[in-house]
Amino acid sequence: MLKIIKNRIEQGHKTTSYPKEPIELYKRYRGLPKINQDCDISVVNQCAAICPQDAIVASERKIDLGKCTFCGRCENVAGGAFVTFSQDFGMGTATREALLCDGSLPALADHAKDHFKKLFGRSLQLRQVSAGGCNSCEADTNVLNTPFFDLSRFGIDFVASPRHADGIHVTGPISKNMKSALISTYEAIPSPKVVIASGCCSISGGPFYGSSEIVGDLSAIVPVDLYIPGCPPHPLTTLHALLKFFK
Repeated sequence: MLKIIKNRIEQGHKTTSYPKEPIELYKRYRGLPKINQDCDISVVNQCAAICPQDAIVASERKIDLGKCTFCGRCENVAGGAFVTFSQDFGMGTATREALLCDGSLPALADHAKDHFKKLFGRSLQLRQVSAGGCNSCEADTNVLNTPFFDLSRFGIDFVASPRHADGIHVTGPISKNMKSALISTYEAIPSPKVVIASGCCSISGGPFYGSSEIVGDLSAIVPVDLYIPGCPPHPLTTLHALLKFFK
């Protein structure tokens, strides 16, 4: 017992104070893009041409964060004349259309806080569904259960059974082999329920966009309430979106 107390004193408090205090991520982290709307169209076209995800809509000078993998190639064109990436990890949106970004994103719906609080109180139980992903999104979601983030202190937990869940948190490009399992999981969750599309794979297909072996767009199967972009989404991007939308 004395050894445990000694270790506790030596280690101190490991859990982050976020969201009460801001967190500054490492400078190499790529978050919400900063887009220069006055950039020469030839530079914008160059960025669009090298984008492996066809995520840049040159005519509108926008980036589709639902497709973007944040590879950073566009940032290297003309010294970042068109786009640079900030350290802003708050990128969750309530609609797919809002992910077509001009450098800013709309605030998550204010009414959602009262709406979901009325439905679920102070507790939110989610069933994680990996629908054919590479495990990166799942790994960064698991990080939220570590002492540093301690997701459960907010009343949010991942559960084993859809019967015990308030909604599903879906990652991966939704392969054909996982489609029926995903639908069965969704149907097993009692109503009312919420659906979260996490990562560019579940939102648009990600690197597998256009493949005949995937569904690629979760909203084509079930209605989606919250979109969390990224490849994979940073744990703070997921945490920020959950807290802003549900809490």
